[in-house]
Amino acid sequence: MSLHQNPRARLTPLMRGVIDRMARAGRPPMHTLTPQQARDFYEQGSGVLDLQPHKMALVKDLNWPARDGHSLHARLWMPHATDQPQPVLLYLHGGGFTIGSVATHETLCRHLAHLAQCAVVSVDYRLAPEHRYPTAVHDAWDSFLALRDQASALGLDASRVAVGGDSAGGTLAAVVALMARDARLPLALQLLFYPGTTAHQDTPSHHTFAHGFVLESHAIDYFFDHYIPDRADREHWWFAPLLAPDVDGVAPCWMGLAECDPLVDEGVAYADRLRMAGVPVDLEIYRGVTHEFIKMGRAIPEALTAHQDAARALRHAFGG
Repeated sequence: MSLHQNPRARLTPLMRGVIDRMARAGRPPMHTLTPQQARDFYEQGSGVLDLQPHKMALVKDLNWPARDGHSLHARLWMPHATDQPQPVLLYLHGGGFTIGSVATHETLCRHLAHLAQCAVVSVDYRLAPEHRYPTAVHDAWDSFLALRDQASALGLDASRVAVGGDSAGGTLAAVVALMARDARLPLALQLLFYPGTTAHQDTPSHHTFAHGFVLESHAIDYFFDHYIPDRADREHWWFAPLLAPDVDGVAPCWMGLAECDPLVDEGVAYADRLRMAGVPVDLEIYRGVTHEFIKMGRAIPEALTAHQDAARALRHAFGG
């Protein structure tokens, strides 16, 4: 699927224009920056192509305890005021486990809340290299448990919880879904935007789209070397959900992939693995766009389509 004599020819004209503008900006490659510089760089640019944020009836900052006593910051968005407990999506942001935050993905979370008419909670799980694997996994799972425990007090419905994320956050969401299955805790949906699922970046799409398609191979190496430097650890399903012993009985999945993305093949492979186990899967591959496209709603119309598709899946999972 990923082999093409000229892979750049697959890009839509608008996507090609975004990439050309990025190249003309002449900013230093991500992998040449310190982690803090990379975070600042991503924070500054995260909203450039994003939509205007939707107004919410309620925005509330939360603090949740992690297992080691650390206080995790989270944020709740509710699109409308109601006395009825609301279904909720726990959203885990992308950024290679090294960059990204609640703030960089706030517009996306607000948009999903508005379209799906559900509450969304996003969490600042701890980042590498200060906090290496498996801290992000622990923080994601602890956040899921804290959300369930505090649901009633927050006006949320603990029986209608979904988990989602993009890129590294999609990996964490897939892992949380497997953990919820093992703990026999109900989960309505796993909502995965271009998740990483493999132990090593060796699929054909990693070669086809290694350079010039927003997510560079050097950046992937940079992120993972910070997060999980011991390559033996990468064989664990907490990093590579495709290696889980089994995926039977895990929550239904909606997955949105970008065609011109190093991660597209492993996303398809995970969707196939779920389907073979009898898990309901709705897979959408958005043609001609790259990694990170869902945060380019002002420039890339496929982002708006993906938002609508994801919101539709959430409404269906929540019984709406």
